[in-house]
Amino acid sequence: MLRYTLRQIEYAVTIWDRGSVAAASAQLGVAQPTLSASLAKLEEQIGLQLFIRHHAQGVSPSPAGLRFLAEARNLLTHAQDLQRDMLAAGTAIEGQLALGSFTTIAPSFVPQLIKSFTSVHPKVTIAMAEGTQDELFDGLRGGAHDLALLYDVDMPQDFAVTTLASFEPHVLLPAGHRLTRLKQVPLIALKDEPFVLLDIAPSRTYFTRLLETAGIVPRIAFSSPSLEVVRGLVGQGLGYSILVTRPHGDHSYSGDALAVRPIADDVERGVIALAGLKQMRKTRLVSAFETHCEQYFRTLAS
Repeated sequence: MLRYTLRQIEYAVTIWDRGSVAAASAQLGVAQPTLSASLAKLEEQIGLQLFIRHHAQGVSPSPAGLRFLAEARNLLTHAQDLQRDMLAAGTAIEGQLALGSFTTIAPSFVPQLIKSFTSVHPKVTIAMAEGTQDELFDGLRGGAHDLALLYDVDMPQDFAVTTLASFEPHVLLPAGHRLTRLKQVPLIALKDEPFVLLDIAPSRTYFTRLLETAGIVPRIAFSSPSLEVVRGLVGQGLGYSILVTRPHGDHSYSGDALAVRPIADDVERGVIALAGLKQMRKTRLVSAFETHCEQYFRTLAS
């Protein structure tokens, strides 16, 4: 027999999300004493202290509480999914999907994915957040994201990864650079050139590894976590870059012409993937979005 109720789980997870009993009370429309009593009862029933109380500064989960709350969120999600299934007679896809995306991937693909998916499933809302790879990992583990769209590089073992597409990296040059006369650029031809690095994990590791595999120690002249700053620096003739993402139109924000050339060497491709926590059982909404992404990128490739 269960020692706790879904209502207690809902209250505890909301307190975790909001960071205090007062904020959870305002969101749920439930009196603070009721929430406090429910939390105390839950902790007594399961034999764990879920939260550390901070005087006038809310609460934070204890180490044991963090593990319990992560699983509790999973339980609550599937209870909500079951309820939607029953209300929709097992046919409709609805609810909110929290989607994280790597910063350089988001502008090129996420708006189209949101538009195409919600056109088919109008009862779905998608909450989108951009971030670095580490931020996306934290968001998935903490329950802020259901799924994350990112590059399949250095992926931890606790994530389930669905490969969506792979793209050849390219050399980005100023329009008047001497190497633009080549249809393909061998990496060795860049060994004495100043390099403009897209300095964001895992991109920095991936791009420097491509050069080092070709026997080149890159001469990093500039680095930036911004794709458009990198493109702007190249447009001003301050160096070359190697990128996977190619925005529509080969010009920087300031209007400088850019030249894109394929790499002549056989190099590691950039792989875009969809990731989620292995321990999280997929909801119907998550499974439907995953299938949609696979179809979208398959169509894009063809």
